[in-house]
Amino acid sequence: MSEKKIVEERSLILNRRSFLGKTAMGVGGIGLASLLGTNLFSKGENGLYTADSGPAGVKGVLDSLHHPSKIKRVIYLFQSGGPSQLELFDYKPLLNQRRGEDLPESIRNGQRLTGMTSGQDNFPLVGSNFGFQRYGQNGTFISDLLPYTAKMVDDICIVKSMYTEAINHDPAVTFFQTGSQQPGRPSIGSWLSYGLGSENENLPAFTVLLSRGSGRPNGQPLYTRLWGNGFLHSLHQGVQFRAAKDPVLYLNDPKGTTADVKRSMLDKLAELNDQHYQESNDPEIQSRIAQYEMAYRMQTSVPDVMNTDGEPDYIYKMYGSDAKIPGTFAANCLLARRLAEKDVRFIQLYHMGWDQHDNLPGAIQKQAKDVDQASAALIADLKQRGMLEDTLVVWGGEFGRTNYSQGLLTDTTYGRDHHPRCFTMWMAGGGIKPGIVYGETDEFGYNIVKNPVHVHDFQATMLHQLGIDHEKFTYKYQGRRFRLTDVEGKVIKDILT
Repeated sequence: MSEKKIVEERSLILNRRSFLGKTAMGVGGIGLASLLGTNLFSKGENGLYTADSGPAGVKGVLDSLHHPSKIKRVIYLFQSGGPSQLELFDYKPLLNQRRGEDLPESIRNGQRLTGMTSGQDNFPLVGSNFGFQRYGQNGTFISDLLPYTAKMVDDICIVKSMYTEAINHDPAVTFFQTGSQQPGRPSIGSWLSYGLGSENENLPAFTVLLSRGSGRPNGQPLYTRLWGNGFLHSLHQGVQFRAAKDPVLYLNDPKGTTADVKRSMLDKLAELNDQHYQESNDPEIQSRIAQYEMAYRMQTSVPDVMNTDGEPDYIYKMYGSDAKIPGTFAANCLLARRLAEKDVRFIQLYHMGWDQHDNLPGAIQKQAKDVDQASAALIADLKQRGMLEDTLVVWGGEFGRTNYSQGLLTDTTYGRDHHPRCFTMWMAGGGIKPGIVYGETDEFGYNIVKNPVHVHDFQATMLHQLGIDHEKFTYKYQGRRFRLTDVEGKVIKDILT
C-alpha cells in the first residue's frame, strides 16, 4: 500500500474516532441500552414505536411497523421429512377405489420425479390405509391418526394447497426456513430478531428446540445453518435449547468462577472490544459484546424457563405422558408455551422422522402419535391463557408425498416419495380464520386446482401478521437488497380475519 493510501486510511479512522467521541452521549447511550437490555422505544397501541424509558428487550432495526400487527410471536412446529398429506388431511377416496392402477400420464403431465422413483416401471396409485371422519362445524375430514387434532379443528386453518419448487429435503427445508434453496440466507427467526428485536432482556428473540420422531428415528438430519443468521449480524442467530444438563452450550461458568469475577471479566472484555470497535468500526464486535451480556443474563433465566417441575398435573395430562421426558416433541411443546409466556419472539420446533419412503403405514402411526396430542394441547393451552389471540402457531413440513407407491405395493404396506406439487399445513392464532379449509387438490391428490399457496406466500403472510410488509423489509448485502421472500410472495388475505 502506498504512503498516500496509508495516510488516507488513518485519516478515515481518526474521523470515525472523532465522530464517535463527539457523539458519545448519543451512540454510547444506545450501546449501553443494548448491553443493559433496555429498549428506548416500544410499540404503542397503533403498532408504531414510541419513546419509552421503561424496561423491555432490545429494539429491532425497524423504526416503526409497516401496519398494525395482529400477533406478537410465532411458534413454528416444523415437521421435518415431509408428512404425507394423504394419510393425515387430504382425503382422497378415489385412490382407494383405483388402488394398484397406474397413475395416468394426463395427471402427472411429465412433472419432475426424484431419482428414487423416476426409474420405476409404473406408478401404482395407493390410498390411505387409515380412515377419515368429518369433524367441526364445517365437517372437515381429518384422519383417524389425529384424534386430538380432530377435536380442535374449529381452532385451526388447514391449507391444502401448499406447493414448492424444491424436491429434495435439504433445499426444501432451507427454502421454508430462509426463503432460498441455497444455503447462506438468514432464517425466519433471524429476520424477525433483526427487524423487531426482543421483548425480553434475559432471553434471545429466537430459540430452537429439536426432537427425534419414532416413525423414522434415523431419518433426515438437520443442520444448524437452518437457524443461522446468514449475512445478518451473529446476534440474530437462533439459540438452540437442548434436552441435556446444560440446555445451552457454553453458558455455565467454569468451576470456581464467582458472579463478581464474571462481571468484572465481562466489563473488561467489553472495554477492550469497544477499543477495537473504535479502530475497525466492525459491527460484529458490538454483536459479540451483546452476546456476552445476553449469555450472562441467560445463566439465571434459562434454567428457570426449562424447569417444568412446577407445572400442575392437568397440564402434563393435557400434553401427554411424553411431556415429562426431556427432548420429546411433547416436552418441547410445553417449553414453547413457557417461552411464549416470556415473550420470546420466534420459537422454532423441529420434529424429525416424517421421511417415510417404505413401510409408511407402520411408521406414520408412530410419528402421528408423537405430535398429535401435544400439538392440540399447545393450541388449547395458549387459548385458555388468552395467548392464542396474539400468537401464530404453524404446523407443517417441507413438502408432501406422492399419491403412488414407491417400491412394492402390498395389501398392508407401501411407501410414498417426495411430492412438492401439493401438500398440507395448518395455522392457528392471531388474525387467522379458524375452522376453515383453504385450497383444494384434484381427486387424485396430485395437483392443486384451487387457491395455490407458495412458500413465499406463506412467509409473506406470516410477516404481515407481525406488522411487516415483506416487500419493504430488506437488507442490503453485496450490492443487492435481500428479503425473506426474495422477489416473490403475496399475502393470503382470504385466510385472515
